[in-house]
Order: sequence, then C-alpha cells, then structure tokens
Amino acid sequence: MTQDELKKAVARAAIAQVIEGEIVGVGTGSTANCFIDELARIRDRIRGAVASSEATRKRLEGHGIVVFELNDVAYLPVYVDGADEINTAMQMIKGGGGALTREKIVAAVAQKFVCIADASKLVPVLGAFPLPVEVIPMALGHVRRELARIGGKPQLREGFVTDNGNLILDLGGLVMADPVELESRINQIVGVVSNGLFARRPADICLLGTAAGVKMLTADRTVETEAHGPAAVQPPSSSATSQARGGT
Repeated sequence: MTQDELKKAVARAAIAQVIEGEIVGVGTGSTANCFIDELARIRDRIRGAVASSEATRKRLEGHGIVVFELNDVAYLPVYVDGADEINTAMQMIKGGGGALTREKIVAAVAQKFVCIADASKLVPVLGAFPLPVEVIPMALGHVRRELARIGGKPQLREGFVTDNGNLILDLGGLVMADPVELESRINQIVGVVSNGLFARRPADICLLGTAAGVKMLTADRTVETEAHGPAAVQPPSSSATSQARGGT
C-alpha cells in the first residue's frame, strides 16, 4: 500500500472512535485531512467539530461540518490527529504543519486522544524529525540561543507564520531520551509559546497503518491487528448517506 492509502485506511478506522451526537476534535495535516473527508460521510450523526487550525476549519466547513470554538465546548470526548513521529509510549513529535500550539490545547481538553499515522511514523526514539518550537517574534534571537545550549540546531522556518502570529524554529540534532523532561525544559524558555513534543499528554491510542492492516496500539503493546475500536459510529453505506442528505 502507498503512504496515501495507509493514511486513508487509518482515517477510516478512526471513525469508529467518534461518539455519535457529540463534538469531535480534529487535528491538522495530511492524515487529519483524510479523517475530515471520512468524517463528512457521518456529518449528520455528530454535533460538529473543534478545529486545531484555520486550515482544518476551512476543510471542515467545506464539507458542511459545523465548527465550534473550543471555549464554547464543555465536553470533548475525542480528539483525532496525526503525528510526525510517535514512539511506543505514545509520545509524539507534532507541528510539521505549524499548528502545534492549538493542537496541544485541543488535546489537553479531550478525554481521549487518538493518533492516526502510517507505519513510517513509529520510531524507537523520537528526534529524527526536527522538533517545532513556536516562538514570539521579539524573542526569536534569545530562544534560538537557548535552544542551541540544549544541544540542538534551531532553524527558522522561513516564510511561515502560525495562526497565532508567531514564528517556528525547527530544532534538529537531538536524541530525545527523556521527552517529558525536554518538553518541560523547552517550555520554560522565555519567549517559547509551546513546542511540538506531546509527551506530558501523549496519545491514548494510535491507529497505525501497515501493509498487514490497521493496528491499534497503546503504550508498549498492540491491542488488535484490524483496529476498529469500540465502535460508536460506523460509516454509513453510500445509499444510507444519500437518504440522510435527501439524495443526490
């Protein structure tokens, strides 16, 4: 299977994690986009979604899915998002799309965090993918120097501004033996808004696309090979979808 096919497979599997009649949190990136496309098929069976970026908001609204502001949501049962890297402890590097801060906020609110990824994203140790760090512009020089002292090589993401109006430094050259400690250490640098380590709040499960099918992983173990989870919402048939929307 191609990488795109694997992304679509995990997106389909993630639909079973969505709670009928509730709001779902939605991440940002190519795999999350596949999930949004699948979510559109059951849009009449959910209240709506919370978006982790403006790009995600536009894609959701383009599918006719109601988008809620997070501040207006009292209960968010599930958040579904991709990862740039994930380890067996369900800790991740995220932010390749630059939405790390909003993704981290939505993940913190959600009762359950479902990571969807293809098999290439599963690694024994985080750090091959450069760690995104969101920085307030006036602190760029200071943060760059402090990150260099940690031992990494920070590079400004040229021509990119986050939805929050900030900059991104991509921190390479680190082997992350203790992701929880590193996440806290970077966050303590004055001028850092957040960083793309999701270690203090890891995923609860990962739906991993492999050549053998979608595997559901929790910390340090595989739950089942063909992961469809405790199905709350099953994708309707094309005919049922047509009837629910009044036909085509």
